[in-house]
Parts: sequence; structure tokens; C-alpha cells
Amino acid sequence: MRRSEARELLMQMVFQMEAQSDFSDKAFDFFVQNNMEGSSQLDYFNKVYRCIAINRKEIDEKINAVAAGWKTTRMARVDLAVLRLCVAEILFLDESDIPQAASINEAVDLAKKFGGEASGKFVNGILGKLSESGE
Repeated sequence: MRRSEARELLMQMVFQMEAQSDFSDKAFDFFVQNNMEGSSQLDYFNKVYRCIAINRKEIDEKINAVAAGWKTTRMARVDLAVLRLCVAEILFLDESDIPQAASINEAVDLAKKFGGEASGKFVNGILGKLSESGE
């Protein structure tokens, strides 16, 4: 499994957890057993998820700070899941092998693939502002 495939699954899991209001370890373990068992990206998947789970409130605050006229509570769930994933990866994950630009590009691609017509631009705009702010 490639890293981009793991990101896609991770975004889907975060979306599902948000929709079900269940960010529990049990929900995480169930998803991993059904989608990631034996994957070469399991370590990455675990690390990013833990970053999201532990820092979700702070991640949402950072998104809200740069999302002019938007709050995470009003965002499309797909867009929010993509944003949480990327913000966790670029701000909270201590991995030198993940360039910020690559993470943002993949987030925009995920938003285009799974979100609405304007999702790619929306996600790119927020992540661009976050990146410019030096967060």
C-alpha cells in the first residue's frame, strides 16, 4: 500500500468517526482490522490518527483561525476530515520525510475526489493560509 492510499483510508475513517461522533479506540481498532491489517503503512496510519485524536480541538482551532467566514462546525464533513488529516500531518506529526507541499497537494486531491465541486479550492485556500501564517 502506498502512503497516498493510506491517507485516503485515514480520511475516510476520520469522516466516518465525525459522522458517528465516535473517535474511540474501539472504532479505530475496528477500522484498522477491516482495512489496514498487514499494511506497510500501518505505522504511519497509527501515528497520524493519534495526532488527530489527541490534538483535534487544537487542530480545529487552527483551522477556524484561518477559515474566514467558516467554522469547523459548518464545514462539509469531507472537507473537515481532509483538513484535520493534513493539519495533523503538517503541524503535529514529527516526520521529516513528509514535505508540507506534498501533504497539502494530496489533501487537495482527496477533497476533489470525495468532496463537492468547490472542495479542492476550499481546502487549498485554508491550508495555504495556514502555511503562510507559519503555524
